[in-house]
Amino acid sequence: MSALIAALTLFAAAEPAAGSAPAYNDRALTEDMPYPAGAPRDDYGLVGWCYGALRGYVDLHDQMMPDVTEIEKAPPVNPDTTLAQKLAAYATIQAQAQKDMKLFARSMEAAERASLKPINIVGAAAVKKGHATWNAASSMPKRQVAQNWMGWTLPVRCVPTAHALEDRAKLMGKTFQVNTDPAELEPTPAPEPTPVEPAPETSGADAPTR
Repeated sequence: MSALIAALTLFAAAEPAAGSAPAYNDRALTEDMPYPAGAPRDDYGLVGWCYGALRGYVDLHDQMMPDVTEIEKAPPVNPDTTLAQKLAAYATIQAQAQKDMKLFARSMEAAERASLKPINIVGAAAVKKGHATWNAASSMPKRQVAQNWMGWTLPVRCVPTAHALEDRAKLMGKTFQVNTDPAELEPTPAPEPTPVEPAPETSGADAPTR
């Protein structure tokens, strides 16, 4: 099994079964959403990885479409679907991919601005790692890559994690931590004032003389 096919198989295993509701633009992040194989487990790193993987998918579009078109010309399972309708679906996917990449970039930038520590180097490494999932495509037959490319979808955890990261970074400001839920942060109680003892009273006998 090639590296790319293996990667795509793992991506597919992390996706919901056919017929389930799509995860695009869903802001609800749940624990049962699986992490993509090989992706970072922290929110900032994951969003960077997702950006890189999606960027790699988009970068292959122009190379893939001639073979995709030939594949789609084959006798359809649904004869009522025209070739133009099939190809239009890829244009829709590309438009959504551009929106998602903007979300990922905006989310990462918000986290970088809010973080007290420089994290952009970590983010760049995560982007590179995500993009590298497509490296094996250059050594595979284009028709085979096209078939795999046609079936690739963005892992379900990517978009809601990006929304959560951006919202948390904006809400928490300089108290932001990459994987901290705002609800988990309790406000730091104000220090209690130091009691001031009253000055001792002086009797007439103790009063200073002039």
